[in-house]
Amino acid sequence: MKAAILTGQNQPLIIDNVVLPKALEVGQVLVKVHVSGICGSQLGEISGVKGPDPYLPHLMGHEGCASVIEIGPGVKHVQKGDLVVLHWRKGVGIQADPPKYMWQGNPLNAGWITTFNTHAVISENRCTKIPGDTDHEIAALFGCAVTTGFGVIENNAQLKMGESVVIVGSGGIGLNIIQAASLLSAYPIIAVDLFDSRLKLAKNLGATHLINSTKVDAKSAIIKSLGEQTLDVFIDNTGLPNIIELGYELTNSNGRIILVGVPRKGADISIHSLPLHFGKVITGSHGGECQPHKDIPRYLNLLRKDRWSLAEIISARYRLEDINQAIDAMKSGETAGRVLIKL
Repeated sequence: MKAAILTGQNQPLIIDNVVLPKALEVGQVLVKVHVSGICGSQLGEISGVKGPDPYLPHLMGHEGCASVIEIGPGVKHVQKGDLVVLHWRKGVGIQADPPKYMWQGNPLNAGWITTFNTHAVISENRCTKIPGDTDHEIAALFGCAVTTGFGVIENNAQLKMGESVVIVGSGGIGLNIIQAASLLSAYPIIAVDLFDSRLKLAKNLGATHLINSTKVDAKSAIIKSLGEQTLDVFIDNTGLPNIIELGYELTNSNGRIILVGVPRKGADISIHSLPLHFGKVITGSHGGECQPHKDIPRYLNLLRKDRWSLAEIISARYRLEDINQAIDAMKSGETAGRVLIKL
């Protein structure tokens, strides 16, 4: 197979041929990957936000759409020929051992799912079957962007109709958070970002107020947008301590601060903890706590009923050979929504 390989932090990915295992082990599924999304998590992985990477060199990617080519022993939830969403959150089925790939004569590390590759050996519990006529590009977004975004609203924030919400960061996940908040009739839905292009998308997908924090003071603008309301929910997609602290300050006594973005190692927050004793909550989100085998069919059904849309979220498409250009475009803000790799 052809794959994008991370060989060093803050280095471009290397595109090269990788040798697949000779046989599938228990719980493993061989797939042909059609489309992969690029998530902010991969940008953080490349730049080392969590610290030194002990698994280099390794494969990457955690959301995609693929067709099943072959199944290993014990697999029963997907079959040869199925169209599947590839996701990093655990679903039903076996948690298999990671595959044993070879690159340039040496073992190449990979987890239970990788999607920056033309083929992959995936753990059964990272595959969810979907209808065979589902658009491949749309399906890929259900691997992370959709399930995380909707799960943040449903499971972490437990947002209610009429509650106010601020979403900082309008990338692929942030835009789906905004859509989910809109579906639940939250108000106001305040989108904060550095780029007008992303804020334009946020407005199209349900944001009622837009704040470009490079042009105005975010705190003052949020307060003005709230009017007579207080802030119920603050969702951070950046992982930046000053943004998290701002959310903690602005939310009301029963407010919920949901941390989606991953902070850089050593980037700690400083808060006065007393409000936590009286109803305020600050919590980290782990993929929106979604259950892929339950949530993907549910969200996909809503999409098929035209209750919401994903087409606008896809902002650019690249070939695998051009994945480094795609990553650079995401870092610079050139792309507004989700970037896809067509395989």
